[in-house]
Amino acid sequence: MSHEIIDKLKAEIKKLEEELRVELPRALKVAREHGDLSENADYDAAKERQGYVNARLGQLKKRLGELSMVSFDKIPEGKVSLGSKVTLYDLDKEQEVVYKLVMSEDADVSKGLISTSSPIGRALMGKEEGDEVDVQTPGGEKNFEITKLITIHDAKLSG
Repeated sequence: MSHEIIDKLKAEIKKLEEELRVELPRALKVAREHGDLSENADYDAAKERQGYVNARLGQLKKRLGELSMVSFDKIPEGKVSLGSKVTLYDLDKEQEVVYKLVMSEDADVSKGLISTSSPIGRALMGKEEGDEVDVQTPGGEKNFEITKLITIHDAKLSG
């Protein structure tokens, strides 16, 4: 799971570094050759892109550093954590919902993939099967009971 994310981040970093070292300097050089830089849209666009690429590289490298510190050995057994698949009974709507807790890069609520940093994800962290959980969401308070929990450790055992 995290290897895929790390590989994606590394690929984007490599692509952006290439753009920063090769493509943008070339574009700036061509734009400078056009003369007056005060009214040179190509130059302005290349400089703006250069600023964006630098900022994005900083974000990606920071996130890569954070991810490299995630140790799957430290994920607790029997408690909701990263990689857990949680079946919840919505006590208000009287229906079941299933979520898998993932890193923010993989979150997709329509597929039942929620981030560990989302309101529901944060409320579920560290809880166990049978626990009731109250969650403050932008749409109001939700009340769940954890009816089934499959942790990342259980998933490894079952294949």
